[in-house]
Parts: sequence; C-alpha cells; structure tokens
Amino acid sequence: MTLSLRVRKLRPTAVLPAPQTGGAAGLDLSAALDEKVTIAPGARALIPIGLAIALPAGHEGQVRPRSGLALKHGVTVLNAPGTIDEDYRGELGVVLINHGQDPFVVENGMRIAQLVIAPYRQAAVVEVEALDETSRGTGGYGSTGG
Repeated sequence: MTLSLRVRKLRPTAVLPAPQTGGAAGLDLSAALDEKVTIAPGARALIPIGLAIALPAGHEGQVRPRSGLALKHGVTVLNAPGTIDEDYRGELGVVLINHGQDPFVVENGMRIAQLVIAPYRQAAVVEVEALDETSRGTGGYGSTGG
C-alpha cells in the first residue's frame, strides 16, 4: 500500500524528500540553507529542511541519520530517531551533531538525514496497584547479560 505524504515548500531552495532506490525505507531530507553552516567537532546545529508536511493519520515521521555521514564524517542526528507527530505543520529541521575530529560543512541541498514514515498506536494509560510478574522482574540495565 502506498501512502501519500503532502509536502509544502517553505523556502525556494527546498528539495522534496525522495528515496534514493526503489527499495529504500527512508526518504532523504536535504538542507535548505541561504548560506553554509559549519559544525565544529563536538558542536550541534539545527539545519532547516524548508518543508512542512502532513503525515497520514495514524503515522509518525522518524528522522534518522544517514549512514554515510556517520561513517565518513562522524555526523549524525542528535536525537535519533527524532519524531514528527502527525499533527505538526511547522518547518522541518534536523539537529545534527559532529562527533568527528574535523569541522563539518553543511551546504544547501546536501542530503543530511532520512525520513521513515511509520504507523503508531496511542496507548490508554491505566493506573494499577501492581504489575504482573515476569522472569526478569525489576532487573535493569545489563541485567540480561548484555
């Protein structure tokens, strides 16, 4: 089943999201900049995409890193995966962080992240006096041997 993603350009330099191959799960998101942005090692920056979107009902947008930027430059999405709620209509932006050793320059039109559209379900929160028992119980981080 193909979903429709309605997209509105907010900046003239904005690039519509697009998959790079026929089997790609993500749509590439590109920077929409008036001038280059340099991200120093250890620093972060909010990079505008220049687009607003209308996600299909019952779906979220997951903003994920591009593996090539991570491998080659140490640049990734800081809050990966970032979530775009179905009712958000503002400009998309991507928070990049430079974990590399060299400054990283983001240029207009550069593919900087990918958008995966995924279904979600909202949960009804129910307060209870006790939870059911499991073999793990209250074992926390690393309790399963990892």
